[in-house]
Amino acid sequence: MTNQTNKFLEPAREIDVVHRTGVLVVGSGPGGLAAALAAARTGVPVTLVERFGCFGGNLTVVGVEGFAWYRHEKTVEANGIGREFEERAKAMGAAVPESQSLSYEIDSEGFKLVADRLVQEAGIHPMLHRLFVAPIMNGDTIAGIIVESKAGREAIFAERVIDATGDADIAHRAGAPTVKTPVEHMQAASVMFHLAGVDKQAFMAGVRADPQTYRDWATGEWEIETSGKEDTMFSPFLAKPFAQAIRDGVIPPHLNTIAGTWGAVHDTGELTYMNLVHLAGCDGTNPDSLTHFEIEGRQQAMLAIEALRRYTPGCTRVRLRNFGMTIGIRDTRKIDAVYNMTEQDVRHQARFDDSVGIYPEFIDGYGILILPTTGRYMHVPYRAMLPKGVKHLLVCGRAIGGDRISHAATRNMACCAVAGQGAGIAAALSIKAGCDVDQVAMPQLQAELARQGVRYL
Repeated sequence: MTNQTNKFLEPAREIDVVHRTGVLVVGSGPGGLAAALAAARTGVPVTLVERFGCFGGNLTVVGVEGFAWYRHEKTVEANGIGREFEERAKAMGAAVPESQSLSYEIDSEGFKLVADRLVQEAGIHPMLHRLFVAPIMNGDTIAGIIVESKAGREAIFAERVIDATGDADIAHRAGAPTVKTPVEHMQAASVMFHLAGVDKQAFMAGVRADPQTYRDWATGEWEIETSGKEDTMFSPFLAKPFAQAIRDGVIPPHLNTIAGTWGAVHDTGELTYMNLVHLAGCDGTNPDSLTHFEIEGRQQAMLAIEALRRYTPGCTRVRLRNFGMTIGIRDTRKIDAVYNMTEQDVRHQARFDDSVGIYPEFIDGYGILILPTTGRYMHVPYRAMLPKGVKHLLVCGRAIGGDRISHAATRNMACCAVAGQGAGIAAALSIKAGCDVDQVAMPQLQAELARQGVRYL
């Protein structure tokens, strides 16, 4: 039937309740996976819902393998589950030394198995291939979610819900106030890819012959603010091949943002974690925008590969091994939290009584790059995960409350894991105490953090 108003009234229908749980975590990126593990280890039933067919989010689905590439000799970290991701990956043969830091690059495919093992060991109920579509509300209290899958529309009820969607999807649809970065100011999205067929010896000889530093990130298209100490440090940065490709007509002149870093080069000829494609104007909450930039990003990646073949030592016979399963989004919505973190907090070692973990002085985004080489660190406050106006809901990951520059710190995967572990423990303790999440006793929360190996002060 034609509807001239471009609206369709969906008929009311009964939905099967397929599951009930204590803590329900929606989204299994580093923040959500850490939240689910922490809650389960605190002793409550936990369910983890994920829209794709694997856990890990940016680590697995997008292919961002540099989990702790900020780490240097004096870096001070929270450890906890985030560090456990790295250590378990190493133990399971899914990590190699990272090229620019004292960390390990986590293999995106191997970490799928690592995450499976962690979830199974913790007794978490896994629910893959289910997409969140709506919250179930009882007044101003969230009671669960509606999902869609090949099985149709289903309801999952929970005592506490953790929004780890990355885009504050649950909080937003539940009526909590959120702030969305204007599209023209969002950090660029990336299509990640991995290569095969590299001559490692020749490639590394080329790197040694022309070593790049973080100063080289300022290509003219980007201006990078550092603290100065980063400027002479080695960076696995590639820009010259693409500039030459533009001069030779291999890459169109308007694609002058193709440049970036590689992660690791393997004896097998793989060159992994190619972070070269940066797509300004991509709105990760708009499926039409995502469609356009997924296609555009893959096209740009193939141009980048052709430039590498022509102008980079060791890459003459290089070929695409794989893309990440989806585009990598850095910036969309954030909650307007009980406390919103600030630029002052992340630049000047903020201290909070409600700290759920520390995070080193690492800022990466909006033209700023500051690496943690001096031992400085900040606290991550619990209140930044508390949305306003909705009970029994926590938000972790890159959607926690904060301003533009604080987001350049807290969006990073390791910080998402710090916040996620705090959120998972808090959700579990609120169930045990029979209180809302904003009433959790901080001494108990911090004691459990310490028991789980987290440094929070």
